[in-house]
Amino acid sequence: MATLKHLSSKNADYGAAEQYLTFEHDEFTGKPILDENGRLVPRQDYRISSLNCGEEDFAVACMRANLRYGKNQQREDVKSHHYILSFDPRDGPDHGLTMDKAQALGERFCAEQFPGHQALVCTHPDGHNHSGNIHVHIVINSLRVAEVERKPYMDRASDTQAGAKHRCTAAAMRHFRAEVMELCQGAGLYQIDLLGGDRKSVV
Repeated sequence: MATLKHLSSKNADYGAAEQYLTFEHDEFTGKPILDENGRLVPRQDYRISSLNCGEEDFAVACMRANLRYGKNQQREDVKSHHYILSFDPRDGPDHGLTMDKAQALGERFCAEQFPGHQALVCTHPDGHNHSGNIHVHIVINSLRVAEVERKPYMDRASDTQAGAKHRCTAAAMRHFRAEVMELCQGAGLYQIDLLGGDRKSVV
């Protein structure tokens, strides 16, 4: 069963998101794990890519965009949104889900659901407590850098405009969960009903 989780961040250090994705962190405290010399420990296995960043890295691209549009300059501003798409641990042995396939699905989901946003897409092979579930992190700059087509959950004109910010509303999350269900069904993966609340399988 794939699930979708959302977190928002007011951290102005966009590089911290990439650091979390590419270096080992304590699963309970979220703090980086250091080796005996006090250096960060790289994660052993992950896939990572960026979208809408051009030739720049994610952090630089986001900071340039924020300055260009005069957004995300205040401490209280939400700077980024973090979505986590976690797949059923059985999808590997039963359906051949690999890190590369999960990364491709994550990139597709990101491009379709968060168009116009600078983004990082990163796949990890395991979840908390070694649960064995492949999962994909999608981190987007809250600022949109390109005008996009209107989606069903959007209820403001600014939701499609460049220079405006992403809003994770209840309607948006319902839409994203429905899209996760379709994504998994299309890929032949295990999936539960994320909308009905009864945990009923839809595959």
